[in-house]
Amino acid sequence: MTFVTLLAAVSVAAGAIASVAGFGIGTVLTPVFALRVDMRLAVAAVAIPHLAATSLRLWMMRDHVDGRLVRTFGIMSAAGGLTGALLQQRLRGPGLVMVFGGLLVFAGVAGLTGVTERVRLGRTAAWIAGLLSGVFGGLVGNQGGIRSAALLGFDIQPSAFVASATAAALMVDLARMPVYVALEADRLGALAAPIAVAAAGAIAGTIGGGRVLRRVPPPIFKRVVSALVLGLGVYMLTSSRLPS
Repeated sequence: MTFVTLLAAVSVAAGAIASVAGFGIGTVLTPVFALRVDMRLAVAAVAIPHLAATSLRLWMMRDHVDGRLVRTFGIMSAAGGLTGALLQQRLRGPGLVMVFGGLLVFAGVAGLTGVTERVRLGRTAAWIAGLLSGVFGGLVGNQGGIRSAALLGFDIQPSAFVASATAAALMVDLARMPVYVALEADRLGALAAPIAVAAAGAIAGTIGGGRVLRRVPPPIFKRVVSALVLGLGVYMLTSSRLPS
């Protein structure tokens, strides 16, 4: 399988996952780009299809956005994400990634065992959860997983869950994209074709995944998201132990 073929297939899957869980494009696509380029360029390259698919997903789900969550959790998540990204070079390390992975494992297990069903977060908690999830996500470069894990504590329908997570993700995308373009413009230009393939695949997956989301009952939805969060946590724990 060629790199472009692999990229196309994974992009479709990533877009579909993100439409159901509210995260997944960056998590799934970044390792694929990292097969060909360094991690810094991979993150910048993935930001473009991430922005395209996230914008489309928000437009498709615009009627389901929970305004209260976006004004509290979403804004603080975006602010925390940028803060974490600025601190990333000073604080990032295997220990931090393991802490992050542990948090995701805890959140995933709590969701699968029904613990989150007994937790309901209010307005003040939304500010705090948004800020902390954003900071942790920004520090390790993976905000989507921890953002969805935090949102599991809110009593909202699947469509509102994904739409609100998408709105928060788009805030971060719009803030970080100018930085990536300024720092990596020349190298991103050389990846124009793979980025276009990834964007097209993510958009196709977003459309297909949106249709699946409408058919998932709320109880099953939370367990699906919890399982994905748990899987991401396990992956981060195991990858942090691998030799660099």
